[in-house]
Amino acid sequence: KVNSLTDPRLRALTEAFLAEFGSRFRRAAAARRNHHAFRGGLLRHTAQMMRCADAICTAYPSLNRDLLIAGVLVHDCGKLWEMCPSETSFEIPRDLRGELLGHISIGIEVVNALWRKLTLENWKDLTPPSDEVRLHLLHLIAAHHGELQFGSPVEPKTPEAIALHFIDNLDARLEMIFSSYQRLVEVAPGVFERVR
Repeated sequence: KVNSLTDPRLRALTEAFLAEFGSRFRRAAAARRNHHAFRGGLLRHTAQMMRCADAICTAYPSLNRDLLIAGVLVHDCGKLWEMCPSETSFEIPRDLRGELLGHISIGIEVVNALWRKLTLENWKDLTPPSDEVRLHLLHLIAAHHGELQFGSPVEPKTPEAIALHFIDNLDARLEMIFSSYQRLVEVAPGVFERVR
C-alpha cells in the first residue's frame, strides 16, 4: 500500500520508516496480551488495518487515503521499542524508553525525526503545506486510542483520525475474538464463553 501513496512527502516518510526500522517492525508484537501479542503481531495487525483502510476509503472517498494509509503504518511505531523481541528471541523484554514514554509518545518522536530528514524544499509548492501534513499525521498517532482515558493525549478531531481509531479497534477486537475460539469452551453449539 505504501507504493500506492501519491503524496510524495508521505510516500518518502513511509519508505524511510520501512528502510530504517523494517527489521524491528517485522518482529515487534502489537501488545503483551490481548491482541496480536506475539512476535510479528504488529506487522500482521498493521497489514490487516491497511486492507481495511483501503476498503473504507473506497466507501468514503472524501477521506484522505494517503494520510490514512501512512497513519496506519506509523500509528503504533513506538511499539518497536515498547514491544520488540531481539533478533534471536520470542521474549518481549521491557525497554526503559518504552516503559517511561509509551508507544504514542515514541511514535510522535520517531515520525518527527524522520520528517526532519526529508528534502521538504522539493515540495514547498504542494498543497496542503508540508507542516500541515506532518501535523495531521502526528494527530493520527496521538489520537488513535480514541479517548484520553485509554492513553491518547488528544481525542480524534479529523475524519482520518476517527477512521484510524475505529479501524485499529475493530482489528484488535476481532483478532481477540477469533483467537479465543481456539481456547474457549463451547457453551452451546456455535456459542462460546464470553470474551472480555
